[in-house]
Amino acid sequence: MQINFGYLRFFCIFAVSYYQNRERMKPIRLFLSDVDGCMTDGSMYYSAQGDELKRFNVYDGMGMVMLMQHGVKCGILTSETTDIVLNRARKLGLDYLYMGVGRQKDRGEVLRHAPASAEAARLPFRTKLEACKDICREMGIGLDEVCYVGDDINDIDLLREAGIAACPANAVEEVRRTEGITRLARKGGDGAIRELSDRLIAEGNVPF
Repeated sequence: MQINFGYLRFFCIFAVSYYQNRERMKPIRLFLSDVDGCMTDGSMYYSAQGDELKRFNVYDGMGMVMLMQHGVKCGILTSETTDIVLNRARKLGLDYLYMGVGRQKDRGEVLRHAPASAEAARLPFRTKLEACKDICREMGIGLDEVCYVGDDINDIDLLREAGIAACPANAVEEVRRTEGITRLARKGGDGAIRELSDRLIAEGNVPF
């Protein structure tokens, strides 16, 4: 029997590519996002009375709800500590919320909320990567099963380790240069989260 080495070579290349793609398509079980610049446009709004306001996008919110409906845990990691973010997390029914992560160590503690609860756990300083590792240990998953969206330099350590890393179109250049990152077409607060969630679901990169 003669062996057609041309066909054999093609088959080997196809097989390697197939199994590499299968590995990359390991379902995402945890979806995390920064807030300012990712879930919002990055602007800070203040009233004459000094009240801080943030503008969120309802389509982004629905994108996170859709991911949870497909078996993906969702949460927020932010350096901010504000009831605005807590209220948004509660409204969406998110699973995790860490506030005060990824900022300078001398700026205080980290608050971890289960958004459905009124109580917050007070924790020592954590980077966003360390906070993500906390959640992964709790869930019994690896960082390769995490999707993270970030836009600024305090997101880079986690973006480098996450299974899927993405940034909105308005992300700073250092983030946009992160190896392997998915650069979204939409800006933060303008549907970037929805763009990514739709893609994850359409590509079957979710548990069900």
